Amino acid sequence: MSTEVATPEVKPAEPLFSKKNRALITDPLNDNNPITVQVLGICSALAITVKMSNAFVMSISVLFVVVLGNMIISALRNVIPSRIRIIAQLVIAAGLVTLVDITLKAYVYDVAKQVGVYVGLIITNCIIMGRFEAFAMGNKVGPSALDGFGNALGYAWILVAVAFFRELFGSGSLMGVRIIPESWYATQGGFYFNNNMMILPPMALVIVGIIIWVQRTYNTKLIEQA
Repeated sequence: MSTEVATPEVKPAEPLFSKKNRALITDPLNDNNPITVQVLGICSALAITVKMSNAFVMSISVLFVVVLGNMIISALRNVIPSRIRIIAQLVIAAGLVTLVDITLKAYVYDVAKQVGVYVGLIITNCIIMGRFEAFAMGNKVGPSALDGFGNALGYAWILVAVAFFRELFGSGSLMGVRIIPESWYATQGGFYFNNNMMILPPMALVIVGIIIWVQRTYNTKLIEQA
């Protein structure tokens, strides 16, 4: 009589950049954008997009917190008790945000003064807590990192796009560099005036609304969902 024991079939590991994993990066850029489709994290899009430098700093901060936080949550998902998982996620987010805040104050203090309050609010950013709970708690570290990276990029390009138009037409500059020549301004005998409405928070909402309109007009997937 044969005494051989059947060994279970081991499925090969899915490549890190498989089609499924690539979608974790590409979908949040358009089809499932956290701001324009999921309508998350929109407060920072209104508050800190007067200047592109602020938008870049906030984007990099969120990228760091959501990617590293996703990886930590994923690595600990099997040891975090279900009843305190939200508290654990908040503690991890708070620790990472504290590191970001200290780093900004050490290296870009002028920008940190302008966005410091909003950096602290990253702890409760719906995008971050949503990715922790909806993805990192149920997936491995690699895909969780990609998911965080994709959602952070989707968040970032909206912030930068909004800041681009607000700073250009509201201040005549980009990243603090003068784009519209001084000679064009009426005060110098020219014809141009800065649009002061662009530096007000409601205009950020208007620009986000225009981006949403364009997306839902030309993106067939969003048209089908409507």
